[in-house]
Amino acid sequence: MKLLQAATTEGGGFGTLIMFGLIFVVFYFFMIRPNQKKQKAAKAFRENLDKGDRIVTIGGIHGKVEAVKDTTVTITTEDGSKLKIEKSAIASEFTEEAIAQQTK
Repeated sequence: MKLLQAATTEGGGFGTLIMFGLIFVVFYFFMIRPNQKKQKAAKAFRENLDKGDRIVTIGGIHGKVEAVKDTTVTITTEDGSKLKIEKSAIASEFTEEAIAQQTK
C-alpha cells in the first residue's frame, strides 16, 4: 500500500511542474508578448515625431509638436500656450478620425 502511495506522489510532482510550465507559456503569449509589442510601437512612434504632428499626452493634453529634442518635445495647445514635455509623456497621435469622433 505504501509503495503505491509513493509512486503516486512522485508522479504528481512532475505533472505539477508541467502544468506550471504550460501556465507560464500561456501567460507569455497572451499577456507579456502583446505588451512588449505595444511598448515597441509606442517607442518607435515617439522616436519618429516631427514638427506639425498632433499628439495627446498621458495627462490628456492635446497639442501640436513645435520642436523635438533628445528627450523633450515642445508642443503648442489650442489656445497658443507652449508646453515642454518629456517624450515618455506622449500617449498617442491625435488623428483625423479622433477629431471626427469628438465633433459627433
